[in-house]
Amino acid sequence: MRDAFAHVGGVLATGLADVTSDPAALDSRGWWAVVATYEGEITCARFRDVRPAKPVSGSWRGVTGWSTSMDQETYMRGVRRIRAAIADGIVYQANLCRILTAPLPGDVDLAGLGALLERGNPAPYAATFRLPGIQLASASPELYLSRDGDIVESRPIKGTGRTKDDLLPKDRAENVMIVDLVRNDLGRIAEIGSVAVLELCVTEEHPGLVHLVSTVRARLAQKAGWPELLTATFPPGSITGAPKSSALTLLNELEPVPRGPYCGAIGWVDADAGRGALAVGIRTFWAEDGLLKFGTGAGITWGSDPSREWLETELKAARLLEVVAGEDMDQRDAAGP
Repeated sequence: MRDAFAHVGGVLATGLADVTSDPAALDSRGWWAVVATYEGEITCARFRDVRPAKPVSGSWRGVTGWSTSMDQETYMRGVRRIRAAIADGIVYQANLCRILTAPLPGDVDLAGLGALLERGNPAPYAATFRLPGIQLASASPELYLSRDGDIVESRPIKGTGRTKDDLLPKDRAENVMIVDLVRNDLGRIAEIGSVAVLELCVTEEHPGLVHLVSTVRARLAQKAGWPELLTATFPPGSITGAPKSSALTLLNELEPVPRGPYCGAIGWVDADAGRGALAVGIRTFWAEDGLLKFGTGAGITWGSDPSREWLETELKAARLLEVVAGEDMDQRDAAGP
């Protein structure tokens, strides 16, 4: 394996020192890159050297020829199944996802893809990691959890359209439901009375689309750290559903393949400073078994139209797949790992 690195939050981390699956390490010492799959497998990698830097260099050739884990009819059938579950009182909302795969040329490097994404689809929580057993490049726009001392914050996204005018009452209702779920999750490990909604259903513009975004903040209870925080809130509420336990059971029946890093958590933790930020692993590409993989999905409510939800998954994927289909062989101004 080529040298491990993590580029996230505008910094480049090199000099791999330690790798563990124990989230308690995030409360110990040092700077850590973190990847948690939707299924709950966590990798924490500590690096010795961390410095501000541009995206790292790497070769990239366009990838096309995508296949999907669910075609349109299968996906729409899943939407109808979720609506039936809502009618039966099993869930209020569930986020149905599909995984796209394409052959990955053997001579390319996801470092090159990460740099290409940062230019072609800039995102507030962009990350590119090369860790033992993990290669990924993410253009995530969504904050799962940030932490500064004992203050934690989550910014769930629910509601997507090409423009603000495309957003429906259904989108706002979906966002409000997920905000309530996030409040409940954080309330499990927060000081009583500290959970607050700072912003509700604010429209944010991102490349090629708009989202409704809310902000929830809380103060951690004494002796609560990263393990307790992750146990209480993972997987992120915005990509599961409400109630979360019922939504997870239903989605496990409907989705034919694992999500992997998609819809998990990707980010960094500076244990020495008591700070960190983990994004929801959406708009994320990863390499696995000679394939490039990418996930897309939509939140389903009683007001969902199956064909519109399918189109939402297409909209979320479209710009990213266009960027990835391009070539970016000249990165002379990029920093090396």
